[in-house]
Amino acid sequence: MILGLDISTSITGATIIDDKGNIVYCKAWDTRKLKNFFDKANFIKRNLAEVRQDFPITKIVIEQSLQMFRAGFSSAKTLTTLSKFNGAVSWMCYDVLGLEPEYIAATTARKQAGIKVPRGTKAKEVVLEYVNKTIPNFEYELTKAGNPKPGTYDRSDSIILALSCFKN
Repeated sequence: MILGLDISTSITGATIIDDKGNIVYCKAWDTRKLKNFFDKANFIKRNLAEVRQDFPITKIVIEQSLQMFRAGFSSAKTLTTLSKFNGAVSWMCYDVLGLEPEYIAATTARKQAGIKVPRGTKAKEVVLEYVNKTIPNFEYELTKAGNPKPGTYDRSDSIILALSCFKN
């Protein structure tokens, strides 16, 4: 079974697919209300221990953290924090699950899934649309404003990560 993780300090998407490519677990691990880095890391570690008990994970794929600045995107502080958290969760995967994670860029994962993001569109929205159309029983709720509830994009991204690893 493959565990796909879309790691963030606010919500981490986690998807497990079985040996046939079926989704057997798809959750958003919400750490927004936790106060500090270590509380967030412990929460993720507890969730990893929980999935270890329920699923025989054989491979882990994690979205590669951003490597460079782009105008209008994350600040140096945000990139550093995310990189630290990505490293901490990577270590916990090794420690808790006994597996060294593989890393894949989001663009590469989308390409391997056959997802094309037209210029000027938001990748997360395109990915969610793709997942909604192609994954049976993928459900999510909308806010009062008609937007996907928090965690939806993280779950859909983690699905694409796991599937990209499954297909290769």
